[in-house]
This record gives sequence, structure tokens and C-alpha cells, in this order.
Amino acid sequence: MGSFIETNDTLQITKEQGFPAELDLKRHLKNPFKSGDFSEKIFEFKNKKDIRIYQAPPCRNFFVENIGGKWVYWGLAHILEVRHDYVNKTTSGKFKIIHINTPEEMKQMFQLADQRPEFNYFTCLK
Repeated sequence: MGSFIETNDTLQITKEQGFPAELDLKRHLKNPFKSGDFSEKIFEFKNKKDIRIYQAPPCRNFFVENIGGKWVYWGLAHILEVRHDYVNKTTSGKFKIIHINTPEEMKQMFQLADQRPEFNYFTCLK
């Protein structure tokens, strides 16, 4: 009997899954947001495929926006709550942003934390 639970250190979500609408990438690249801009807000994500377990605070999770299958490393988040739907095999929950990367840090994250260039959003801009 197999398991369908996945352990993650990355919350990677689309706008449809609850990536915050106020985090607009074009705006951030021109006039960067600061971590404090979102420090008091709690966000929700929903219907992540598969049952997932995340690092619990005070441990960080990478916070990533999925744009058409390409990833943008926005920063770090704490997962505050997780709900599992065992029938549909999905994960939903709440999170808090604890750090926002600068535009330069966003571009560097694939060299530092992710060695899969096919997921790098910034390489498709060239």
C-alpha cells in the first residue's frame, strides 16, 4: 500500500490557487515591495494537487508564484494552517509572507536554490 503524501519546503501556487493579487510582478520589478508591506496580512491557498505537508513556523517555506508553469521565487512564507481533502487529494491552507525578495534576488534564486532552468520564469523573458 503506497502513500500519496508529499513533504514540501515550497509553497508554489498560481493566482487561481490563491497567489495574492496585490503581488503584481511587473509592478514589483519597477517599484519593489517590501516585506513589511504584507507582514500583517494572512492569505489563503486552495486546491493544491496532492496531500502536502509544509514546514511549520518558525521554519520558512519558499514562496513561489507559478505563472504558466514557470516559477518566480517571491520570498519566504510561514504556513499557518493546512487542510487536507482526502477524497479529492488536495491541500488548502493559510500563510503569512515573512520576506519579499528584491527583483535581483528573485532572478538569483534559481542559481541558489533551484537547479531546474526549465522552471525559471526569468529565462523566458530574454
